[in-house]
Amino acid sequence: MAMKIRLARGGSKKRPFYRIVAADSRMPRDGRFIEKLGTYNPLLPKDSEERVKMDMERIQYWLGQGAQPTDRIARMLEAAGTLPKKERNNPEKAKPGKKAVERAEEKAAKAAAAAEAAAAPAEAPAEAPAEEAAAE
Repeated sequence: MAMKIRLARGGSKKRPFYRIVAADSRMPRDGRFIEKLGTYNPLLPKDSEERVKMDMERIQYWLGQGAQPTDRIARMLEAAGTLPKKERNNPEKAKPGKKAVERAEEKAAKAAAAAEAAAAPAEAPAEAPAEEAAAE
């Protein structure tokens, strides 16, 4: 049986409240679970001790039995010091999309053209007074 330690949503509409549960991965998110391991209330401030409550002894037991924490629970356990910090890297997230790349290229081309146009007239007046001074 594939065990997961995950969040099961409760609470009313727009007022989420989660139970931290050990459940079979094949069961629905809010469905049958084996044991309640804690609670998570995202509406409370981040520094509140009531925001995340976990029964660490039972969580250690389930981790020992092979239960896999979901990403969100793993982050909570890392913050509590139960799991070692895991290196996360998503370089794809930082890359701009196709349209943004096209816009950036167009903007760079316009800027280069504007710089060339600004440089050409600036050179012409600079030469004109020199020619006038030579003529006098």
